[in-house]
Amino acid sequence: MFRFVIACLLMLTGPVMAQFRVEVTGVGMTQMPIAVAPFKGENASPQKLAAIVQADLERSGQFKGIDTAGVAVDELSRPDWSAWRQRSADALVGGSMTRLADGRYDIRARLWDVVKGQDKAEFRDTVPAADLRQSAHRLADWVYQQLTGTPGAFATRIAYVTKAGGRYTLWVADSDGEGAQAALASPEPIISPSWSPNGHQLAYVSFESRKPVIYVHEIATGRRRVLANFRGSNSAPAWAPDGRSLIATLSRDGGSQLFRIDMTSGEARRLTTSVGIDTEPAFSADGTALYFVSDRGGSPQIYRMPAQGGPAERVTFNGSYNISPSPSPDGRWLAYVSRIGGQFKLHLMDIASGQSSPITDTAADEKPSFAPNSRLIVYATVAQGREALMTSTVDGRIKARLAGQGGDIREPDWGPVRP
Repeated sequence: MFRFVIACLLMLTGPVMAQFRVEVTGVGMTQMPIAVAPFKGENASPQKLAAIVQADLERSGQFKGIDTAGVAVDELSRPDWSAWRQRSADALVGGSMTRLADGRYDIRARLWDVVKGQDKAEFRDTVPAADLRQSAHRLADWVYQQLTGTPGAFATRIAYVTKAGGRYTLWVADSDGEGAQAALASPEPIISPSWSPNGHQLAYVSFESRKPVIYVHEIATGRRRVLANFRGSNSAPAWAPDGRSLIATLSRDGGSQLFRIDMTSGEARRLTTSVGIDTEPAFSADGTALYFVSDRGGSPQIYRMPAQGGPAERVTFNGSYNISPSPSPDGRWLAYVSRIGGQFKLHLMDIASGQSSPITDTAADEKPSFAPNSRLIVYATVAQGREALMTSTVDGRIKARLAGQGGDIREPDWGPVRP
């Protein structure tokens, strides 16, 4: 059995931290200098919106934060362009947050083009106090799209698994790791969380029945149901883009092969027939193809076949051990993990050319997953001797560590744009 099948069972103990510390490292080639001034009224609020927005933008790799100490700017201000240019800012964000009589907050912000010296756009949102962080992420998405032309992905969520003291927990958190909520806790392993296309459900594998069984879990209600409990192993669920079926690895007929499981009937149809192990399925961006890992050629490699089944073609040729395929939503990239000299490194392949290269300097990378806008990748690794989640830009230049204090953090999956 290969590492990609058994490694999911090997989790180190450590205390679980629901709050993460975000550390951004690296220098990008072209970063826009942006100033996000403290919001008027945020000192009296439970969240500091400006800091959240700036951290989101810096983590994207597209922006460099400019110091705004001692400057008060709200959405009604008339900025001193000369002063902001002296600070080397190309863009400026200012705003206010006002607590309404019903306890909600009125959020208003404005984006200015400092280079041109003009107003660019205005943002408004009204949210309860509990949703202030989410509003800040939406604001960061709005700024990101205004300045890059590409949708942001900060108002999304990630799922991941921790183990502490023999107890496994499935968490759902904001894209920066904050606001983590436990979806499930168990004394038995939980592995392979996979977001549904609409973001309402998670599929995952639980060993609570003393064998791997696939469950589907509703995020809002906590209700769940067994989807696959066939004889043998049921593992590696991956949602079809239409949400009507899952692809999973089943061993019910002997061996480990890929099956399509209907979400309504629970019926499973076999897609692969090989002498090896076929696992870790992932849909292509357009939903017409499946990437998966197989050792049919003698060692674990990534293959691609039609989503309805059929002949498979090998995709990875560099190295003798390539696992965990994750196609980008825009169809351009394939992230995966390759073993090189005993080290497991995150690689990125240009799907059109087949050219690939490592984008990390760590040695124990696992389970890459793209953000919905294809600009960032989340993955698990060991950094400075500690298990952690990291995000990386696709060029590998900017990385953010989303690290709990000493906890074992694994199995990340980046969710879709929130409904």
